[in-house]
Amino acid sequence: MIELPYLLFLGDAPDPLAAKVAQGIKDWRPDHALGQLRLEGCNANLGLTDMTIAEAVDAGVKTLVIGVANRGGIISPAWKSVLLEALEAGLDIASGLHNLLRDEADLAEKAKELGRTLHDVRVPSVRYPIANGKKRTGKRVLAVGTDCSVGKMYTGLCVEKAMLARGLKATFRATGQTGILITGDGVPLDAVVADFMAGSIEYLTPDNEPDHWDVIEGQGSLFHASYSGVTMALVHGGQPDALILSHEPNRPHMRGLPDYTLPSLEELRDVALTLARVVNPACQVAGISLNTAALDEAAATALCKATEDRMGLPTVDPFRHGADRLVDALEAL
Repeated sequence: MIELPYLLFLGDAPDPLAAKVAQGIKDWRPDHALGQLRLEGCNANLGLTDMTIAEAVDAGVKTLVIGVANRGGIISPAWKSVLLEALEAGLDIASGLHNLLRDEADLAEKAKELGRTLHDVRVPSVRYPIANGKKRTGKRVLAVGTDCSVGKMYTGLCVEKAMLARGLKATFRATGQTGILITGDGVPLDAVVADFMAGSIEYLTPDNEPDHWDVIEGQGSLFHASYSGVTMALVHGGQPDALILSHEPNRPHMRGLPDYTLPSLEELRDVALTLARVVNPACQVAGISLNTAALDEAAATALCKATEDRMGLPTVDPFRHGADRLVDALEAL
């Protein structure tokens, strides 16, 4: 178990989106996050108290969480002095990066010397099966996006929250490092060997009661040249009964791919639904989730209405306005 509470390490994040791991923890588990630590040049700010390692220890922090999700998932050499200081001060470290803490010789040696724990949450802990494609009982919904980091996890968490508030049976199924740090369990999908990725999602969403919803955390995008594989595994392994289309407006290009523009919601709907119906012919698109964080209230409301009129699907920013209309659509399926 990762000891609470946390100090969220933002490092030298170039923009707020690069600190999405820390942002997710702050938004969904605020009681766990006592402060943030930023290096010079950091362009992310969670609005938490800025703390040094010593101040964090005095405040009762037990674990420093690396809250940065950089391209490639690497531990930057610029972070090392802070990470070593954290261990020396008595803190454990948790990370969801591909570059494992335990593979960094200086960190591993220092942790062993001091009896501290390095938590690598992006390491599969189960021997997952190969997917078999067999229909499972229960209901499943998956958010699919026009790009990476458009709000698929937030959509899922908002849907679960709204369902539970109604007394419905629902479980958010985490598939990435942020979701796992928020919920304490899940499958680190992009660290699973390719042949077993879809099988890991079948494992994560087993047979359940007929009226139970598994709300599967979305990853990547079917249109992203770097990360489409994880999305395909979710679509085929999850066998969703419903899809929610997720989009952030006004992006100039795909995340990390300046030569690629985002697909339209129409393209996403058609491609995702075609692929989902390979394993679940009854799959439907239930609604649209827009990430309007960069817009004011009037602009956000106008965009949701215009998108809904165009697409003929209930459209909301679930984090801003709640996910009730999406749940209405799911209940009506």
